[in-house]
Amino acid sequence: MTIFDELKARGLLAQLTDEEEIKDLINNGKAVFYIGFDPTADSLHVGHFMALCLMKRLQMAGNRPIALIGGGTAMIGDPSGRSDMRTMMTVEQIDHNCECFKKQMSRFIEFGEGKAMMVNNADWLRGLNYIEFLREVGAHFSVNRMLTAECYKQRMEKGLSFLEFNYMIMQSYDFLELFKRYGCNMQFGGDDQWSNMLGGTELIRRKLGKNACAMTITLLLNSEGKKMGKTQKGAVWLDPEKTSPFEFYQYWRNVGDGDVLKCLRMLTFLPLEQIDEMDKWEGSQLNTAKEILAFELTKLVHGEEEAMKAQESAKALFAGGGDDSNMPTYELKDEDFLNGKIDILGVLASSGLCASRSEARRAVEQGGVTVDNEKVTDVKLCFAPEQFAGEGVVVKRGKKNFKRIVK
Repeated sequence: MTIFDELKARGLLAQLTDEEEIKDLINNGKAVFYIGFDPTADSLHVGHFMALCLMKRLQMAGNRPIALIGGGTAMIGDPSGRSDMRTMMTVEQIDHNCECFKKQMSRFIEFGEGKAMMVNNADWLRGLNYIEFLREVGAHFSVNRMLTAECYKQRMEKGLSFLEFNYMIMQSYDFLELFKRYGCNMQFGGDDQWSNMLGGTELIRRKLGKNACAMTITLLLNSEGKKMGKTQKGAVWLDPEKTSPFEFYQYWRNVGDGDVLKCLRMLTFLPLEQIDEMDKWEGSQLNTAKEILAFELTKLVHGEEEAMKAQESAKALFAGGGDDSNMPTYELKDEDFLNGKIDILGVLASSGLCASRSEARRAVEQGGVTVDNEKVTDVKLCFAPEQFAGEGVVVKRGKKNFKRIVK
């Protein structure tokens, strides 16, 4: 099976231009491709996972990835999939986030001479002369056609700023610069990026001639991947300081039955033959598949040792055995206590197991809260600081949310 065939079999490709040329470049290790990452936070999250795994697969097949950090485009913000304008960030915030991205990406792809490159579009976007840019690039874009793009149509009713309207042109210009500077002949992006990506392909061909090699591929799951990156409690980060390896493991352990095989195909590096065998699995076997998924992805992001610790902790919590020392922990603060006591609602709200005391009350009243495996039925149940000493207590909300509470 060629690498192109494998990408299709894993369900990774959606729309393509010039399929035969793309197939030839990828299969023969001739693709110099880029994927863009706007540094809107100081950590990547699981919504970026698909792109990182794809870069790794293609590099293993001999192709050269370019990780484009959007130090310039982040100053505008992508309107795709949004109902409002992003909060404006300072240059210092953006540059800090770029540095954080670099460290995390190095776990997936190999950078160095002749290998993957990391490039920041601030290098050419921040110093642009506005008049020259309009003449050299803006003249190649039709406003009428831009307004037909889905990312703009969704925003027209609620208001689209001229600032964001420029995003497509700037992303297209990125591809032109990467083509000229590094011989980049292919771009990958989410299905919500299709219009922006086509703009880049067309810009290269208009500026450099129709025979200029510029290809476009979109990923099938990127918009779904963005949803993957967020839970009811917030984002699932790749930074272990933001999302612990145990919490990361549990996130993937708790994916829906209908998603587990799709995630195994798209995100892990297990052989397709092995995953295809799991298609026959039912019932409790699906839990085994989820454990495999969680272990493989935790190993990929945090290393095998942390993945094993997370797996052991999960077994200790749910099966009554093993080492639970890596369970996520919250340390109560002095201000969490009132007159030397804290009630169960305060424990749930302070630890983040519930968003508020009212939500915590509902959870207790519905019978979904336990403390050291004992169901809590009294919303007025109180604890003294010494009850959280030593190893603390394990508080669970529902089947999937839990923390060790210490003082």
